Amino acid sequence: MNFDITAFIQQLIIQAPPFLFALTVHELAHGYVAYRLGDPTAKNEGRLTLNPLKHLDPLGVLAFIIMKIGWAKPVPVNPRYFKNPRKDMLLVALAGPGSNILLAIASAALAHLMVALPLLPFFILQPLVAMLAASVWINIMLAVFNCIPIPPLDGSKVLMSLLPPATAYGYAKLEPFGFLLLLGLFYTGIIGWIIMPIIRFSNKLLLG
Repeated sequence: MNFDITAFIQQLIIQAPPFLFALTVHELAHGYVAYRLGDPTAKNEGRLTLNPLKHLDPLGVLAFIIMKIGWAKPVPVNPRYFKNPRKDMLLVALAGPGSNILLAIASAALAHLMVALPLLPFFILQPLVAMLAASVWINIMLAVFNCIPIPPLDGSKVLMSLLPPATAYGYAKLEPFGFLLLLGLFYTGIIGWIIMPIIRFSNKLLLG
């Protein structure tokens, strides 16, 4: 099979802006909620920003280019600042995927609006609608992927907030092996088998 470099570059131009914005908003949401709950760590490290360069993880970007699933550099959170660490960590963990769900809905609504009211020239409208459609897919992907309960993904922090403290402590010890576990699940196709039907269904629900 021949590799079409032109099509690859065109696809990258369409997908890169919504991907960077989705990652940035995801991490900003974590940091902002933590800050509102009393933790200044993210703010002190300059992570409460929409500057994507502050949030990018080169490996996560490379993974997106190759596998269409990526991640950002996690925002630092110190639960010792929280009044109710378990509850507050739950809120912080949910903030990232929640922000992506809201972005997916907003992107779909704007895409439908632009198609229904084509006020822009076609050569501008077409790439914008394509970028918004990509934003829907990317944000759904990030929300669903991050809800997988494997450390260090957000789903693991949600699960640890709900488990009994002793069980949560034991579960947290899996974090050093989480990345290897995720790679193994990617390689075997298990993650795709689990999350892709959810992503496709949600994407079709929003875009029709």
